Amino acid sequence: MTSNSKLDFSNADWRFDNTYARLPSHFYSQVQPTKVRAPALLVFNSALAESMGLDARCLESEGGAAIFSGNAIPAGAEPIAQAYAGHQFGHFNMLGDGRAILLGEHLGPGGARWDVQLKGAGRTAYSRRGDGRAALGPMLREYIISEAMQALGIPTTRSLAVVGTGETVHREEELPGAVLVRIAASHIRVGTFEYAAMNGDLDSLRALAEYTIQRHYPAVVASPNPFRALLEAVIERQASLVAKWMLVGFIHGVMNTDNMALSGESIDYGPCAFMDVYDPATVFSSIDRNGRYAYGNQPGIAHWNLARLAEALLPLLDSDEKTGIEIAEESLGIFPKSFQRHWLSGMRAKLGLFNEEADDLSLIESFLAGMHRHRTDYTQTLRALNPAQTLPADPAWHADWKARLGRQVQTLEEVGERMRRHNPAVIPRNHKVEDALESASSEGDFAPLHCLLAALASPYEDGSEKDGFREPSADGSTGYRTFCGT
Repeated sequence: MTSNSKLDFSNADWRFDNTYARLPSHFYSQVQPTKVRAPALLVFNSALAESMGLDARCLESEGGAAIFSGNAIPAGAEPIAQAYAGHQFGHFNMLGDGRAILLGEHLGPGGARWDVQLKGAGRTAYSRRGDGRAALGPMLREYIISEAMQALGIPTTRSLAVVGTGETVHREEELPGAVLVRIAASHIRVGTFEYAAMNGDLDSLRALAEYTIQRHYPAVVASPNPFRALLEAVIERQASLVAKWMLVGFIHGVMNTDNMALSGESIDYGPCAFMDVYDPATVFSSIDRNGRYAYGNQPGIAHWNLARLAEALLPLLDSDEKTGIEIAEESLGIFPKSFQRHWLSGMRAKLGLFNEEADDLSLIESFLAGMHRHRTDYTQTLRALNPAQTLPADPAWHADWKARLGRQVQTLEEVGERMRRHNPAVIPRNHKVEDALESASSEGDFAPLHCLLAALASPYEDGSEKDGFREPSADGSTGYRTFCGT
């Protein structure tokens, strides 16, 4: 390291303990970030820094920009790029962190452990023909969406900062470069297990599984078959995660197996977007030409991805392959019922239902079918739903819903409060996200981005800061396309 990388940032309260780097060496490659010409801190999440036990005032400085760009390495960090594989749009590839470098694992208050990763920090052993860099727009998009997901109550990776590099990256055009600082419970993916299985090294596969259990699912250690218990715990978390993000109209856009984290956090906000007009076939990603990852397909894709995890774990589930397959199939059978349970519970809350009745699913499906038929906005329709005001388009459904509400003991005031807590007033509207990104990337004006972030910080509350952010685009995002940014 150069003298610049030896600067003392101990007063920022970094506490690194890099357990992933103690796994077998083929799971990662040691690498140093590529230095950038003129690092500048563009967006900084001081609240997140403080929750991690870091000194936000110290990091909101030139020293912080040096760390977040990769120009300086804090004491205790051991930069690595992780190796993994993945099914991308159903096709298997050997992958790895081609432009992301894990500084290490920071220990925060109460023993919390966070991966601190620099996305766009330069070439690694897995870059193939890539430049290892990132453009400002996609990094700001991840910052916006990840923080919006956090505020919406959805388990997610977080964004600590975006740093401008003072350099240009070349995509279809020349764009300003940037580095995103991503914070995650870990970056262990379904694709990490696929990579281990493809290597054919049972000891390494076991080491990875035991490490994942220790880090994320310590309660399963006492199970008769801890590896089966691991699989089923991951299935449960993923069922809950996908249900939660679908309840707010989120479309991940690129649900490859390398983008499914075993921690149960949503990861990688590339071509993601939020649905305006309700339609299960909604697709925004420019690379998803056949709608594989459409809004309504997400539960099935999650189930498919988990089947790839089960395949990778087969040698650990049982020494007899046939028995291992039987165990995997039984465990995978949990997902559909688990997803339905989480989603149905969430939809009940969105409609103000406190108890359960056998016909609730039919009532909910009828409501969604009506929105689809009349092409109404998903978020606004649910936020405005009121038992005292009949839906003009579906008076018969409204009467059924009101009768259903009458069969529970809660008052209409309690119903309304429950609905407000589960139906956001604002989401990251696609046109508002694009306006903020364009202003920041092309004009250097970050004011629209900060206004958008302020509106998204408390999505279930009304307030003047929400003005101008509630409405969908005039065309309901028809023709809107998102891009990976790689």
